Amino acid sequence: MAATHAIASGMGGMRTAGDLVARMQMSRGMRIKEAKEYVAGKLNVSLIELSDPLVMSERREDLKLGLINPPPGYVKGIEAKFYIAELLGVEINSLRRFKEKIGF
Repeated sequence: MAATHAIASGMGGMRTAGDLVARMQMSRGMRIKEAKEYVAGKLNVSLIELSDPLVMSERREDLKLGLINPPPGYVKGIEAKFYIAELLGVEINSLRRFKEKIGF
């Protein structure tokens, strides 16, 4: 199962921009090429840089989009999702429910 997931996720998930591209495919029904172009534009990187773990680690840190092993004091979890939703212009269900719960 792990190998299948690795192949299916393709771009490396949070190590690169795979999670962001997948989010655009699922939330907006974009095809992969369109989703990659959209995310690259929002991150201000090239399409090739989307799958470069070093470049993306720096961009994710700069934009507070979450990292696999965040340093102390860095955003994680739901806080990172707020930044992702804002950057990509998408609604994330868990954020909507969280906002409703706290009366935001």
